[in-house]
Amino acid sequence: MSDTGNGAPEETAASPTGKAAELAAVMEQMRRIEQRAAKPGAHHLGRAEPKAPAAQEAEGAEDVDGAADAEVEDAGAEGAGARDSGTAAAEEPATDGSTAPAPAAAAVPTDLPTPAAVAAPTPSVGQPPEPSADVLRRTAEVLTAGGAPAELAAAAVAAFGDDAAARLGKDPWAVLGLPGVRPEHADHFARGLLGAEATPDDKRRAQALVVWLLEQAALRGHSAQALPDVAAGLEKLRMPEPAAAIGHAVADGRVLPFQEELTGAEAQVAGGGEEDEPPTRTLLALEGLAMAEVSLAEKLLQLMATFVPGEDAASADAESAEEAEEPEDAEATPVAPGPAAWEAAAEAASSSSATALIRAVADSPLVLHTGGEAARAEPAALVAAARGLGLRTWAATWTDQGKESFDSLGEAGTPVVTLAELLSGTAGPGRAADGMLALDLLVVLDAQLLDVELAAVVLESLADGTRLVLSGDPGQLWSAGPGRFFADLLAAKVCPAVASRTPDFGPIGELVSGVGIGELQPVEAPDKEVVILTAKDGGEAVHRAVQLLTDSIPRALGIPAEQVVLLTAGHGGPAGTRALNAAAKARLNPGPGRFGGFDPGDRVVESPAPGITRPARVLDGDATGLHLEYPDGSRRTVPPAEAGRLRHGWALTVHQALGRRWPAAVVVVPEDAGPALSRQWVYTAFGRGERHLSVVHAAGPALAQAVAERPAQPRTTRLRAVLAENTAAEQ
Repeated sequence: MSDTGNGAPEETAASPTGKAAELAAVMEQMRRIEQRAAKPGAHHLGRAEPKAPAAQEAEGAEDVDGAADAEVEDAGAEGAGARDSGTAAAEEPATDGSTAPAPAAAAVPTDLPTPAAVAAPTPSVGQPPEPSADVLRRTAEVLTAGGAPAELAAAAVAAFGDDAAARLGKDPWAVLGLPGVRPEHADHFARGLLGAEATPDDKRRAQALVVWLLEQAALRGHSAQALPDVAAGLEKLRMPEPAAAIGHAVADGRVLPFQEELTGAEAQVAGGGEEDEPPTRTLLALEGLAMAEVSLAEKLLQLMATFVPGEDAASADAESAEEAEEPEDAEATPVAPGPAAWEAAAEAASSSSATALIRAVADSPLVLHTGGEAARAEPAALVAAARGLGLRTWAATWTDQGKESFDSLGEAGTPVVTLAELLSGTAGPGRAADGMLALDLLVVLDAQLLDVELAAVVLESLADGTRLVLSGDPGQLWSAGPGRFFADLLAAKVCPAVASRTPDFGPIGELVSGVGIGELQPVEAPDKEVVILTAKDGGEAVHRAVQLLTDSIPRALGIPAEQVVLLTAGHGGPAGTRALNAAAKARLNPGPGRFGGFDPGDRVVESPAPGITRPARVLDGDATGLHLEYPDGSRRTVPPAEAGRLRHGWALTVHQALGRRWPAAVVVVPEDAGPALSRQWVYTAFGRGERHLSVVHAAGPALAQAVAERPAQPRTTRLRAVLAENTAAEQ
């Protein structure tokens, strides 16, 4: 087990055998609770109610760096330090490969974060009205009574409502749910309010710590955690009886237990003879994430179960005659092209992969499509073919840039929107009378970026019988949020999957394809499409990267600096985004930062939610806020209260760059990023450049080792198992 330095494990091994009896008792208790909570035969826990996109945006606005960076980005830069915005840092491995020491038993408790370290929730459309002065005053009084900053009152009221003062007074460890608060802070606050009654084995503390550990795991992408891992994390937080603590959290209802049968290599490791019962493990999940994965499985199977394929015209003549006799105001019958019409459309496709995709969609309501950037032409061909058959068809991309790129692949007026536009209703097909999206076929691009909660929102928006195509690149980084929706679906094999045969062309495409199979090999680049540079340390890496941005690439390739992006592994450290942005600003747009640290002409990025990044340029600033211009020409004024969501944008983390590409990309690999690198990270980073890629790395052999030996940062999820259980229950 590796300690992350802030009290919780990153990836923990099973508990020692001496703990087996202790864990066995709580496992049995959780099995009984699970049996009461779930329906017989499968894990049907009821219909999930995932967060609406607006709510997700409001929550994610608090941290411009985003939870996306929890798994990789900051790990190579700042270890377990807190982020810029002051939200609690996710558990991150020490970048030197060492194991951080566990906190001392008699450690002096640390005070709660100062007001400067914790940003109050940013007001936005759809949020509750501002709390009254009296509510804030009463909440601040409780906070100060426990030794916490009064300025945390706004965050507390946003989290707990008008009764925040009573909630904190009754359960001081509830403060652990506020941004920036860590277990040692919560313990200090509880002692300030309760005195000697604040004991390490307090049930309220147990419940809060179990939830906190699972929330930290979610920041690293896990939708669930093995029971021994949670128990080990509780031990590091000095919980006297981890098994009892887990039992308290399960009884509280915020944490749900699940028994999962092990398969494959995991089953072999667990041992057991052929006649023995299959080995199992107990997983713990936050209620919301557990419900999201159950909802996903149920809705996916429901889409497939309610699908009715169309019929050819000859077999539908009788039905057409009956429809002709119906009154003119009768509801129109949905278009349902038959096999012959689909086959004609497939044969007319421009590539064999597009033909295969169209044929798969003709026969199945749920189809997965995998491929790189060039393979996007195949979903574009599908959209055109389906619309030609009369189906209400729309495509959804992750970013506005992705939307423009997809639109360019088809005819003018291609029905494509961003996923945010689709779900909010600001663009796209709109909603039918029943509240579902008014379409027959939805094609979702960049499907690997969907976390389980957002995927659940998409699925719950589709009417029964709707066709759904999920197209993504399995080699790229997974979602910023928890889960690995697309990868789990591919592994579950519950529906057809079409793998594109269309390669990404050119030296960059060849390099990225090699990385995808675990090989980092030199490629021929006669026109300097790929340039690899080494640096002795982070300082030299910054110097070389900024030189490429400001001089070498514009001069040699004719690509202006505005179309070049710097990408790195983290925000801090000698070659993180802060250092790179400071150096880039000094060269390209020096200034005193008159408007909240920004000057007219600065490149900035805005992150309204984890995994979502919007680049912009500062036009000016005044008392009303910063005036920004976005790539599509639209403009917006960011109020002073929201300025903390902005960062300079010459340099980004790779997670911030997801869903976007630039004419030229400079990837910086700092010397301390080695342990945090993975094949996914390198594959994604190298694929951000369209015409040119420069790599400046000071990591030595660690870069090649990551490509060859570490395919991806592991994630514990339940979707694949839930799909298997529900499929078996229906057979």
